[in-house]
Amino acid sequence: MSLETASAVPRGSEGGQKRDSYVPALDGLRGLAIIMVLFVHFIGDAQPYSAFERILVKASNYGVWGVDLFFVLSGYLITGILYDSKGSARYFRNFYMRRVLRIFPLYYGVLFLLFFVLPLFPSLVPPGLAESSRHQPWVWSYGVNLFIALRGDWALPYISHFWSLAVEEHFYLLWPLIVLAASRETLLRICVGCALFSLALRIVLLTLAGMNEISIQVLTPCRFDALCTGGFLAVASRSGARETLVRGARPAALILAAVILAISTVTATTRWLPEPSHALRSLLIALFFGALLLACVHAEPGSFIGRFFNHPAMRFFGKYSYGIYVYHGVISYFLVDKRVEDTLAKLVGSHLLAVLLQAAAGVAVSVLVSVLSYEWFEKRFLRLKRWFGEGAPGPGELGVKAAPLS
Repeated sequence: MSLETASAVPRGSEGGQKRDSYVPALDGLRGLAIIMVLFVHFIGDAQPYSAFERILVKASNYGVWGVDLFFVLSGYLITGILYDSKGSARYFRNFYMRRVLRIFPLYYGVLFLLFFVLPLFPSLVPPGLAESSRHQPWVWSYGVNLFIALRGDWALPYISHFWSLAVEEHFYLLWPLIVLAASRETLLRICVGCALFSLALRIVLLTLAGMNEISIQVLTPCRFDALCTGGFLAVASRSGARETLVRGARPAALILAAVILAISTVTATTRWLPEPSHALRSLLIALFFGALLLACVHAEPGSFIGRFFNHPAMRFFGKYSYGIYVYHGVISYFLVDKRVEDTLAKLVGSHLLAVLLQAAAGVAVSVLVSVLSYEWFEKRFLRLKRWFGEGAPGPGELGVKAAPLS
């Protein structure tokens, strides 16, 4: 997932950059995605008691679109990596091993702590986590999104946010086969077809099958719109259409933003729009983030977009976004479960101030734990990725080509 993927944009000669060229601004774009998600769980989950708090909570919940941005980024980066690796003798081995080394240690390490270490101290295990522990097979097998879809609710306390990691993992399993087998033109058609299929599936499940929004939101095929938007842009950027895409990125982003804002405003204030409009908005959001991604990749360093996404703070959040995502959901659920905001409100005399203090503390702890996790634990596995890239030694070979850690 772009939660885990390095901000390298591998391109062939048509892309105008050497292979594995590093685009720092994509770390900043990933930083925007994780900041949006942090707003959802640290402010959007708060209980509002005033008109201003209701507006704040409502606005913060739009941060859920940060997950869409992660999916677009993932589709773009993963498709680019795979497309440029076609013809490699170790195509599958290198891709899957690099994903395993980036994803599995943290994911399974956190599950081990929650389900094996913490229960050694029974008094510390909250009831919600005990409930999730009864459904561990779904979690260990990357089936969190399937379990949530079947229940129609965020039914895995403390770890429901792992649903998006499951979607990404399903994408990783399937997509390398498709990229390898398809020509450029066929792959572009597949990306468009999958995005439209996702739109149609959302509408059918919502209107005909009567499935609720949560179930639709977490199903992997329903997220093909964002993943395949990124994939389409990755392939199209390696064709003669690259310059046209780049020129149209900013105008398209502005137009899409206006349409999304209009739909969201009408949806939030009236019931004029039918339910399928939510499915259409999801596709438009994916297209908007796709346009923003292109504008970000090709932005001049001195432009507003270039300065914003290359800012050290944005890139910092992007660098540690995977860990922040994994840890913040556990921390935020604990704070909500224990009603910490109400306790703080009694101490400071203001519920709004309590919500903001709780959010600041939650973000700070999430970032601190993520940095320590990355530097002291995850890096040990990331160093092994040098054995699974271009120039990696095969059996009996001695040379090793250095690879970036992230």
